[in-house]
Amino acid sequence: MTKTIKVALAGAGAFGIKHLDGIKSIEGVEVISLVGRDLEKTKEVAAKYGIPHVTTDLADSLVRKEVDAVILCTPTQMHAAQTIACLQAGKHVQVEIPLADSLKGAQDVVAQAKSSGLVAMCGHTRRFNPSHQYVHKEITGGRFNIQQMDVQTYFFRRTNMNALGQARSWTDHLLWHHAAHTVDLFAYQCGSPIVKANAIQGPIHPTLGIAMDMGIQLKAANGAICTLSLSFNNDGPLGTFFRYIGDSATYIARYDDLFNGKDEKIDVSQVAVSMNGIELQDREFFAAIREGREPNSSVGQVLACYQVLHELEQQLQEA
Repeated sequence: MTKTIKVALAGAGAFGIKHLDGIKSIEGVEVISLVGRDLEKTKEVAAKYGIPHVTTDLADSLVRKEVDAVILCTPTQMHAAQTIACLQAGKHVQVEIPLADSLKGAQDVVAQAKSSGLVAMCGHTRRFNPSHQYVHKEITGGRFNIQQMDVQTYFFRRTNMNALGQARSWTDHLLWHHAAHTVDLFAYQCGSPIVKANAIQGPIHPTLGIAMDMGIQLKAANGAICTLSLSFNNDGPLGTFFRYIGDSATYIARYDDLFNGKDEKIDVSQVAVSMNGIELQDREFFAAIREGREPNSSVGQVLACYQVLHELEQQLQEA
C-alpha cells in the first residue's frame, strides 16, 4: 500500500490525543474520522487536528469505504467487541491495551484476526518505548540477561479520573489493564514464557468495586523472576518504574527514558526514529499494513499475556 492510509480513531480522550499527536509526525497517514462519547467535545478535538468527520457511533466510521484502519482508544470493556467489529468491517485495527478484559474476549479477537487476514495489533507500548527497546537489543545481542525485574505501577486514582484529571465514564482495572503492560513485557524481554504466576490484592473499593492495591510475582521458563507492585492509592511519585537486574548490568526505565544502576542517564535517542513510544507503536502498525506483515505486538503475540491474567484473576477470586 503506497497511498495515504486513512484512519478512524475512536476515543477522543487523553490517550486518543496522544495517538493524534504521534500520527502528526508520520508521513502518509491521515485521520479522517473521530469517534467520541461527547459530541461537542469530540468536535473540538476534531477541529484542532483537522479531522473532517465526527460521530458518537463507531459504526458510522466503519461504513465509510475510505477508512483503511481504525485505532481504538475506548474503555477497556469495549475493546474485544469493537476490535472484532472493525475486522468484520474489513478494517485493519490497533486496539489500545488491554486487548480484552477476559481471556475469552482475547481468544475471540485472535480467532477473528486469523480468519480476516488483516493487521490486528494491541498497543502494548512498553515493547516500543526507546528505553525498553535499548534493553531488548542488549538481550538479543547476547550482552545482557535478565535475572529479575522489579516494577512499580503507581497512580493516585481514589476517584474515577483519567490521566487528564477528567471524570471517567468507566472503571479502570489494575489487573486487566496496568498489569498487562508488565506481564507482556517480562515475557517479551526474557524471550521465555511465564510458567508461574501469583497474585494478592488489597480491599475492594466500596464504590468502584475494584482492588486499589495489588502485588504480582512471575517466573519465566528460563528462571528469571519479576515482582510487580500496583496501586491506585499512591499519592506520588506517579507512573511506572522498571528495574532490570541482570548478569552484567542494572537498568532503570521510566517510560521513554533509561538510567543505569547509579541513576546515570543512558542516551537512547538513536534507538529509534522517535523518543515517543506511542508514535513508534503507531509507526509499527502502519508499516505492517503497508508491508502486509504481522506487526510486533500483534493480537496473536500478546494472547499469552491474557492467559496469565486469567490465571491470576482465578487465584484472586478463590482467595
